[in-house]
Amino acid sequence: MVGRTASNRIGQKNKITRRWARRGTRPVELNDQRTASTYIFGAICPKEGKAAGLVLPHCNTAAMSLHLAEIAAAVAPGAHAVLLLDQAGWHLSDRLEVPPNITLVPLPPKCPELNPVENT
Repeated sequence: MVGRTASNRIGQKNKITRRWARRGTRPVELNDQRTASTYIFGAICPKEGKAAGLVLPHCNTAAMSLHLAEIAAAVAPGAHAVLLLDQAGWHLSDRLEVPPNITLVPLPPKCPELNPVENT
């Protein structure tokens, strides 16, 4: 299984509130400044037609370790997965728990043309 993995943030980021007012005045307006996000981790194998994914509240090394465990469970017994990754900090961390049936291959830095997942 050779695949690509990606993590994308989906969330809410509120805009600045605007309102009509007399020139030279700045009325106070309440504005919801909360933000909420979730992260989608996904990996695909085009050849086998398999995919593995998780929706998690954080994007960090622990979340990536969970994602790798999910991918490892989808790999056929006796097979080995090779994942192409960008150089995000959580992809290359020494604390990352990489299952024995997965090999991580980092892409060169600043090469989005080699990672079509980045263009989606």
